Amino acid sequence: MTMGEVPVGERRAIFITGGGSGIGRAIAILFAGRDWQVGLGDVDARGMAETAALLPGGAMTWVLDVCDRPAWARVLGDFVQKAGRLDVLVNNAGIATGGALASMSESDIDRVIAINFTGVVNGARAGHAFLKATPGSVLLNVASASAIWGSPGLSVYSATKFAVRGLTEALDGEWTADGIKVASLMPGFIDTPLLRVNVSGSNRTARDGVVAGGFEFTPVERVAEAAWDAVHGDRLHTPVGPTAKRLTFAARWLPGKLRRQMKARRR
Repeated sequence: MTMGEVPVGERRAIFITGGGSGIGRAIAILFAGRDWQVGLGDVDARGMAETAALLPGGAMTWVLDVCDRPAWARVLGDFVQKAGRLDVLVNNAGIATGGALASMSESDIDRVIAINFTGVVNGARAGHAFLKATPGSVLLNVASASAIWGSPGLSVYSATKFAVRGLTEALDGEWTADGIKVASLMPGFIDTPLLRVNVSGSNRTARDGVVAGGFEFTPVERVAEAAWDAVHGDRLHTPVGPTAKRLTFAARWLPGKLRRQMKARRR
């Protein structure tokens, strides 16, 4: 250890799923740049290695399928043993497979639910004891603007993000006695690899739909800054980007108009 370094166990520690790209990578870069220990979990080992190479001091990485409960326990246990603590767990891993419900394959439906919601539940359960043991800890779930109002053409995806929102609200009350803060991010459209997957039953990607709809993309760095603010603030849900903020306003004050707009867009 060199002069001025903080010993392992005293530096705050964050574990991020989906850390091989996109939002997970941006959060890792920001927190590492502010002297946090970073752990990454992803099915993409190459992507995690690329993320780690961007961080001062690198990162600890584990190949992790968020649907694998025993793997969650093993990976977080290993991370906490090495880092000495778990201040923040970011449930970020997810997929953006879309399409109308009637045209989605059963396997796509099951996969979206398993990764986007069951994986978040698995992470929360596995992380609870470690977060409880760290004063001032935070569980940060990455939901979506699709959790503000159901998104036609993304019905199953939207439903999983509403489920993440509900879980966040429930655990916010449930875990307060354990000293764990729970919060969510609700980003609008972020131009990450997640949007470049083909919509179920078509040759178009989710990104194509965003562009065709005239929506804007929010820089991924803005989501990382929102994550920092959520960890250090007291807000339960944080909409990120113009689309998410407009939806938040319309869902609260103009729900009838928003519903009509959603129907008109599908026609």
